[in-house]
Amino acid sequence: MSGPTHAVGPRGLCRGAALTLVFASVLATGAATGSLPHGDRTSTAIKARAVASTADRDEVAHAAAEALADGKSATEAAEEVVSRSGDRWGAVYDEREYEEFEQALDGSYTGVGLAAKRSADGLVAVARVQPGGPADRAGIERDDLLRTIDGHRVDKRPVAEVVALLRGDRTSAAAGTTVVLGVQRGATGPTRTLTLTRARLLTQAVTVQKLGPDRSDSSAAVLIKVDSFTKGAGAKVRDAVRSAPAGAGVLLDLRGNSGGLVTEAVVAASAFLDGGLVATYDVHGEQRALYAEPGGDTVRPLVVLIDGGTMSAAELLTGALQDRGRAVTVGSRTFGKGSVQMPSKLAGGSVAELTVGHYRTPAGRSVDGHGITPDLAVSSRALQRGETVLSGLGGGS
Repeated sequence: MSGPTHAVGPRGLCRGAALTLVFASVLATGAATGSLPHGDRTSTAIKARAVASTADRDEVAHAAAEALADGKSATEAAEEVVSRSGDRWGAVYDEREYEEFEQALDGSYTGVGLAAKRSADGLVAVARVQPGGPADRAGIERDDLLRTIDGHRVDKRPVAEVVALLRGDRTSAAAGTTVVLGVQRGATGPTRTLTLTRARLLTQAVTVQKLGPDRSDSSAAVLIKVDSFTKGAGAKVRDAVRSAPAGAGVLLDLRGNSGGLVTEAVVAASAFLDGGLVATYDVHGEQRALYAEPGGDTVRPLVVLIDGGTMSAAELLTGALQDRGRAVTVGSRTFGKGSVQMPSKLAGGSVAELTVGHYRTPAGRSVDGHGITPDLAVSSRALQRGETVLSGLGGGS
């Protein structure tokens, strides 16, 4: 789960955003492109007339080809054109980065199996350790402090830089490469030096647990946490809903969900809707729509938790459930990333993902730049408030 995040301007934001899923960092402030898998990756859009700024695909391709012919970096030349265009979410990847991106959407990534965060003291701490991963096998635990990475002090560095060091550069990020960490247990404990070997790991996009003081109660409400919409995530949500006790409520936690494949968000919506509209978009002027499959559970009480880290495909799902009166949303306003990127292959193997439009919710609301406002706004203890609301709906707690 080592990977980049960012507290930088729009270009840095968008590039790290799309790579968020690749390297599975829980601190990412950007989102992976809301996209449909392969052949039609346009996800959701209201195309040209709604797109404030986008790069011209032919201009980007020409710049890449010219740079390659001159012996320069095609990726860097294309990035320069995208940056000048003002396309906030447009991004260019070299061949290896894009391969990682595709693998991440399939639910895997290369790393050491830990996520970083900023501690209360301003230091860099471990936010999460993936069970069975290299960090877990080395004995690293949640809230341990990261002091050094490959000999570099990281105490006050931005988390984005720390995650980049954990991941490695273009020549050292492959599975089987090593990274040396200085890890401290508590503010006064000794610093241990640990050598970890990066590995190909599977993400855990969906986790399910029972709620309430008695989790052995067969009728207890269910918490379904979705970190991202990687391949198969929608089916896992659907299966969790079908497996929940009859009448038990569901708390769907989309906080910090950075997006992913829109098709997976539609499958997740189908778990709670009996068909009908999920979102509208168009591609090159052709109007299209995304529909839920019939047969979803329309009776079970449902509360959706959202926050400023809820983005892209997760916002699409939230908007559909809110507009259609299927769920009560609790938390804070979502991020507001409702734009769509379409990939184009460039000279030298690079790939440009350029904005083609924006999606709209069933009620016609545009999310991009606005986000979704929750039905019940809370600044803290969102999980507890969500449980209370779910209980009030008759879904237990």
